Amino acid sequence: MMSLDEGFLKGSFTPIVTPFRNGDIDFDAFERLVDRHIKLGGHGIVVNGTSAEPSTLTVRERNALVESAIGIGSGRTQIVAATGSQSLRETFELTEHAERVGADAILVVTPYYVRPPQRGLVGYYREVAKVTDLPLLIYHIPGRTAVSMDLNSFKEIAETTPQFVGMKHAVNDLGFVTECLSSFGPEFRIFVGLEELSFPMLSIGACGLMNAVGNIVPGELVQLYEACASGDLGRALELHQELFKLNRAVFYDTNPIPIKYMMKRMGLLGDNEHRLPMSPATVDVAERLDIVLADSGLI
Repeated sequence: MMSLDEGFLKGSFTPIVTPFRNGDIDFDAFERLVDRHIKLGGHGIVVNGTSAEPSTLTVRERNALVESAIGIGSGRTQIVAATGSQSLRETFELTEHAERVGADAILVVTPYYVRPPQRGLVGYYREVAKVTDLPLLIYHIPGRTAVSMDLNSFKEIAETTPQFVGMKHAVNDLGFVTECLSSFGPEFRIFVGLEELSFPMLSIGACGLMNAVGNIVPGELVQLYEACASGDLGRALELHQELFKLNRAVFYDTNPIPIKYMMKRMGLLGDNEHRLPMSPATVDVAERLDIVLADSGLI
C-alpha cells in the first residue's frame, strides 16, 4: 500500500448531488454547492458518487463534472472522482480523465448488476490500477450493486496494487471494518457510507465520512469527524443523536430523492429535478421530510 500524508483522505467528503435544469446539468448550481461545502469546512468532495445519479449521466457529462469541481475546488479541498462503471472500458476512460485533469484520488464502485465472482472483482481492480497512479478506494455498497467483496479478495488486490488504499463501506457490518483495519493497519482508509453508522464506524477506526446528508449539513459532519478524531466521543455522541432524524430521512426514498427535496426546501437547489428512472419525492415523502427539516431547524 502506498504511503499517504497523515491528513490526506481523512475527514468529511460530501458526495455532491448533480443539479439538473430542464434535463441538462446545471453547472453553475453544481459549482455553488462545491463552494458551499468548502466554505463550511468540508475536508473534501466526491464527484459522481451515488448521490450524483451517475448511472443517468453520460461519460462526457461525468468527466465534465469532474472538471467543474476541480476548476472551483483545486487547491481548496481534496477531490475524489468516482470513476466506476460495470464496463471496465468506461472505468478506464473515466479514471484516466480524472487523473489527467487533477483529481486527488478515485473511488471505484464494484461492478453492478452482473454479480461477478470474487476472482472477477480481483481482476477488475487490478486492471483499473494499471491505468492510474492515483490512490484507489473501492466503493463497497452491496445494497446497490448486488455483489459483496470479502477480505481475501481485498488481500489479493493489495498484493499487486499499491494504489489500493482503502474503501467506502456502505454496509451494516462493523466487523468487516475491524477485520480490514487489523489486516491492513490503521493507515488503511475506510470511509463511512451509511449515515446512521457514522459515529459507530468512526469510533472503531474509520478515517472519515462520505455521506449524502453532507449536502444538507456539511458543517455538522465536519464537527462529528473532528470530535471523533480528537477523542471527544461524548461530543461525537451528542452530534450523532442530533443528526439521527436527518440521517434516517435520507432513506425515506431512494437516495438522492430525499436529499434533493430537502435541498430545494432549504433554497440550495432551484428544483429537485431528476432524470428517469429517478423521480422527485412524492407528496407523502415530502410531508415527512418537511417535518424533519422543521424539527432540525433547517426551515
